[in-house]
Amino acid sequence: MPVSIVIAAGGTGGHIYPGLALAEALRATAPGCRITFVGTARGLEGRLVPEAGHTLELYTMLQFNNQGWRKVLVPAALARGSLQARAILRQVGADVAISMGGYSGVPLVLGARLARVPVAIHEPGSVPGQANRLAARFTPHVATSFPDTVFPGRQARCTGYPLRGEILRFDRAALRAEARAAYGLSDDQRMILVTGGSQGALSLNRLALGLAERWAGAGRTDVRIVLKPGSRTHDEIAAALAGNPGRDLVELVGYIERMDLAYAAADLAICRAGAGTLAELAVVGLPSILVPLPHHEHDEQAHNAEPLVRAGGALMVRDHEATADVVGPLIEERLDDPTLLEAMRRGMHASARPQAAADLAAWLLELAGVRTAGPTVAG
Repeated sequence: MPVSIVIAAGGTGGHIYPGLALAEALRATAPGCRITFVGTARGLEGRLVPEAGHTLELYTMLQFNNQGWRKVLVPAALARGSLQARAILRQVGADVAISMGGYSGVPLVLGARLARVPVAIHEPGSVPGQANRLAARFTPHVATSFPDTVFPGRQARCTGYPLRGEILRFDRAALRAEARAAYGLSDDQRMILVTGGSQGALSLNRLALGLAERWAGAGRTDVRIVLKPGSRTHDEIAAALAGNPGRDLVELVGYIERMDLAYAAADLAICRAGAGTLAELAVVGLPSILVPLPHHEHDEQAHNAEPLVRAGGALMVRDHEATADVVGPLIEERLDDPTLLEAMRRGMHASARPQAAADLAAWLLELAGVRTAGPTVAG
């Protein structure tokens, strides 16, 4: 009978996308395996999981960070969700389960404990979230994306952050000519990709405008900035760009449909330091200036960035220092000395874990008692 695997991946894309990547790797490693996703009615999983062609079962759970009187509802919701998760596990005949982090994964871990099904958790960030810290009390099987992540009392496996096949198949050399043509780059131009994610980052947008003004003033025509400002500030940045003396150096984009072409065309990226973003940048080998999200709990994005900085693949600049006067010279030094960019590219590749999804899939199948020829990661 095919192995049955249940994956909790809910809330935000930072939990859902690695869950979908894991499912893809499981299907490649164990063709015919039955995969069921679980989550809540509140998160993005309700749209993203069915769109990817997977079955989604729902149970009850509330966010841990509820304020006021709603906090008293969390224990009851957790108990109810755990019983619902146990019923789902029994219904699908689960052999193993995994939570990809977030509050919506905790009922699955507790339900698996009740159903006596092996269960693991995966922590996407460098600093364990509140939900995974709780879930880790109920399973010894903990996987992390970053080597320095610590779960007290648990020996975690660093598998890396699972990525889907389109990024893993990235070939910069094969895409480079097509990508540069798509962005209208001449032979002597270097491209700087600036993005703050789907919502954008106002400080990065202002930095891009400042760099454009700086380079226009210096008479540089060998640099192009591709700026994805995000939906919230797109109109504001477009208006500011219209009056910027460096406006001809900037291409404003609302959406990047082909991230592989953007990565292949770019010579350097400026972005936040979310776990998924860093995993992609490392795999594609794109030198980067990382500006961690300020005021983030436990300074998580700075901790995310540190392994790439240590490897020489990235530079980290704090949000309040992300100005053209600070960042401009860092970029100019590297654009004027290609050996420095190449060293950063090697550092990025050295940090990459392209086998993360396959390694995590192999471990889950091992917990389920399935023997495969797939890779495993030492504890």
